[in-house]
Amino acid sequence: MNLNELTIKAARVKLDKGEISAQALTKACLFALEQKDKDLNACLMVNKEGAMQEAKKADKRLKAGEKGGLLGIPYLGKDNLMTKGLKTTAASKMLADYVAPYNATVITKLQAAGAILLGKTNLDEFAHGASTETSAFGVTKNPHDLSRVAGGSSGGSAAAVAANLCLFALGSDTGGSIRQPASFCGVVGLKPSYGLVSRFGLLSMTSSTDVIGPLTKTVADAEIVLSVLAGGDKYDATSVNSTYVAEMKKVTPRVSSRLAETITKQDLKKSIKGLKIGLPREYFPVDLDSELKGVIEKKAKMLADLGAQLVDISLPYSKYGIPVYYIITPCEISSNLARFDGIGWGNVQVETDSLQEFYQVNRGLGFGAETKRRIMLGTYALSAGYYDAYYKKAQAVRTLIIADFNRAFSKVDFILTPTSPHAAFKIGEQNSDPLTMYLEDVFVTGASLAGLPAISVPAGEVTVSGDKKMPVGMQLLAPRFFETELINLARNLDK
Repeated sequence: MNLNELTIKAARVKLDKGEISAQALTKACLFALEQKDKDLNACLMVNKEGAMQEAKKADKRLKAGEKGGLLGIPYLGKDNLMTKGLKTTAASKMLADYVAPYNATVITKLQAAGAILLGKTNLDEFAHGASTETSAFGVTKNPHDLSRVAGGSSGGSAAAVAANLCLFALGSDTGGSIRQPASFCGVVGLKPSYGLVSRFGLLSMTSSTDVIGPLTKTVADAEIVLSVLAGGDKYDATSVNSTYVAEMKKVTPRVSSRLAETITKQDLKKSIKGLKIGLPREYFPVDLDSELKGVIEKKAKMLADLGAQLVDISLPYSKYGIPVYYIITPCEISSNLARFDGIGWGNVQVETDSLQEFYQVNRGLGFGAETKRRIMLGTYALSAGYYDAYYKKAQAVRTLIIADFNRAFSKVDFILTPTSPHAAFKIGEQNSDPLTMYLEDVFVTGASLAGLPAISVPAGEVTVSGDKKMPVGMQLLAPRFFETELINLARNLDK
């Protein structure tokens, strides 16, 4: 096995024993990037010199006796995360030459832990998409089939992990942007609870649902990365510390004493006996692909064979998830992207005679079609006469979706669903139809709107054409801030 193919857990053992060095591990990843990424387009930039400098520092810490965590582990960061001294483009012409003056909090935490930043990954422009096809710098290709998308918006991160270009990658998830590409590429994608990980230094898309999380090769690896990322941050008022999490877990409406008692009595990594796992009928519609449904049911049966109880439940407001998400999201995008005016932020491409014309020309040249579409939709929905009918109504229905989950979690401990209704589609197959692309998020927006933790784990493969097989994922959801319990359940499915 090449060093870049190691999991974090396996590399950790070798690094701590002195069997390998951080420099050797980093070189292996950089070599893989050089050999493979010309075909995948998973990365927008590689920081070879900086990575090797960080690897040398990690080796010094290892030699001094420091062990554990992410020390000496190479990773890639999504290019909507600020990285001091390096380009942060959000895959947009608007920021094509922008060099970040500071680090995102998650980058600072990983740096302090001794993780090694290899470079930045491709994404849909400003994270607006589900296939990386809206990137101004070209689509990322799926490592399992170069004619297919890697998913989005964190498609570059998912493809990089699947192709062993790094040991883990960071993504951002606003309405499924970690989980859907994880499903398409056959890796693990974890969306933490809203507020568990600081958003400071993330170029905002939808501030009320944006979350940063890891894409990894195993669930165990996701747990290791999350332990470094999680925690309150004075620069992010929406972030929470461990004390707050502990208090919230005590008063969460759903969390009956049943789950707490089960966890107290047994180690979920060894036994999940007695846990109730809900299967919402709205996520298993009659027109769901039968092969995909069979793959998910087979995985669910594995949990049942381990002692969990599968329970049919209903989330009736799920059908409003897509329309609610695609009203709230463009509204927040319209607000968040207003700063990119070519004066304070963004590239100045054309000088004009008037301020109005300056905005129109430069924003028109800097933004891609999908970003323009979302700005216009959001501006319309927030405008006088339409705010109450659209944005305010969407927020009211969002409350009903949250109530749906609370009722469900009063009956079950976790929820199990498909991550996506299908495997990765062909490049160019759907990008001319915005509505079809928006429907890619049908199974993943609910958890985002409710701020819940959710993880996509590889479930198996389905046939896409002839005898060609592609990976698909299964999604597990838990009550807010129950990441530890969710990860422990998911580890029973680790390969």
